[in-house]
Amino acid sequence: METVPKDLRQLRACLLCSLIKTLEQFEMDGCDNCEELLQLRNSREAIYDCTSSNFDGMIGLMSPEESWVARWQRIGSFKRGCYAVSVSGELPRHIAQELRSRGVRYQSRDRTAKMN
Repeated sequence: METVPKDLRQLRACLLCSLIKTLEQFEMDGCDNCEELLQLRNSREAIYDCTSSNFDGMIGLMSPEESWVARWQRIGSFKRGCYAVSVSGELPRHIAQELRSRGVRYQSRDRTAKMN
């Protein structure tokens, strides 16, 4: 059973899919969508590299396949959960290159750079 954090500052968002969890949840379970690619489970270093505590907005996604918001956010194929609208930061270059070599298209979810 997942626990709700008492303080929103404890939350982090995955830089690849924008799933929001606490540091401890990422450490225990990894990313529900990206674990095979990012291997966050039991790795604080990977969690700090591949997640950000700086994000805007939250989307509660219950029916990804039916949600127009999920399609608009490019999260329609992801698991149910809470997602950030925008996540500040980018994956480290070596991780982005590894994803590319595996045929995974990485597109930053950081909308702040596009607004300036």
